[in-house]
Amino acid sequence: MEGFLEKPEEKRGVNKLFIAAFIAAAVVIVSIIVAMSFRPSLEDRMAQVLATALREGQAGFDDLSKDIVISNDNTVESPMATGKISMFLHGKIHNRGQRTFTVLEVNAAVVTKFNEVVRERRMLVIPQQHPSLGPDETIPVTLTLDGFEKSDDRANIRWRVTAINAQ
Repeated sequence: MEGFLEKPEEKRGVNKLFIAAFIAAAVVIVSIIVAMSFRPSLEDRMAQVLATALREGQAGFDDLSKDIVISNDNTVESPMATGKISMFLHGKIHNRGQRTFTVLEVNAAVVTKFNEVVRERRMLVIPQQHPSLGPDETIPVTLTLDGFEKSDDRANIRWRVTAINAQ
């Protein structure tokens, strides 16, 4: 009678479906990692895009860059936990010409009242943020500059085109 009330021992094995799903997931993850490793790095892609662009001082740069107007929309200063200040620069880039721009790199600088650069940063706007900039089109641009001290003279913001290419 003692054996009547006791449950028989069940042998618990490893679920074969669980193992198959685990192996399939591992194969998918490894294949994604391998595929991503063959992609060129961001720096290589940016260098490839900028290789076709005209830079400051090259022939034709002034003709293309005169059609671009960059205006400062809004600037937000934000204190950080480290005691430094971050600045978020918001601007608009307007194409007043008749060409479509396929590459556009801009430089944003915070300058003192004596026009000395405090901090600056370059940014590839087209094609990284927007695919292109057509005639009479305006696109927003946002840039972050970190590491300002409270005592820094942050009198003005200067935007300028540093590389450009058109169709």
